[in-house]
Amino acid sequence: MAPSLLDLAPVVPVVVLEDASDAVPLARALVAGGLPAIEVTLRTPVALDAIRAIAGEVPEAVVGAGTVITPDQVTETVAAGARFLVSPGWTDVLLEAMQASGVPFLPGVSTTSEVVALLERGVTEMKFFPAEAAGGTAYLKSLAGPLPQARFCPTGGIGPENAPEYLSLPNVGCVGGTWMLPADAIAARDWGRVETLAREAAGLKTLRAQV
Repeated sequence: MAPSLLDLAPVVPVVVLEDASDAVPLARALVAGGLPAIEVTLRTPVALDAIRAIAGEVPEAVVGAGTVITPDQVTETVAAGARFLVSPGWTDVLLEAMQASGVPFLPGVSTTSEVVALLERGVTEMKFFPAEAAGGTAYLKSLAGPLPQARFCPTGGIGPENAPEYLSLPNVGCVGGTWMLPADAIAARDWGRVETLAREAAGLKTLRAQV
């Protein structure tokens, strides 16, 4: 059985690219730093090209598509090589498309009712977004008691300071974030710095074991 998306690495980098030519060196830096699961968000016109490039040239990366909000985007991103899908929220129509895609997916939730509705549909792994704004670790702790079967990848407002607290929770498999991708490093194409920050983020798994 393939490992859960939530167990590939403690942190999933959330990538926003303005230049598709940066995709491959950025992905190589993240993988070298120990973060193989890479979420490329559909927030820029080059996102599909970036996913296609990473899928084709960085086989050791597990590239996925983020900010997926329509069935057409599900089809397009999987065709481009996305190996997982992440949405900020979900509807029945979007959920059906993701379930039919054949790849793992994390539908976004921010309320208990949304979690229960997904569990009712057989979905147990979800994105908790926007994590900090929606209640943070206190909210997730509250969900663990009545809904222990739900597991989350919190994203939104998470950085190296609060990531360990999230990762210590029993219902959190990983967190999503951008702190290992500072804008000035990407602008300067300083992939060595990205790799260093990625390695520090990957080290949070060791911290988690000590919590």
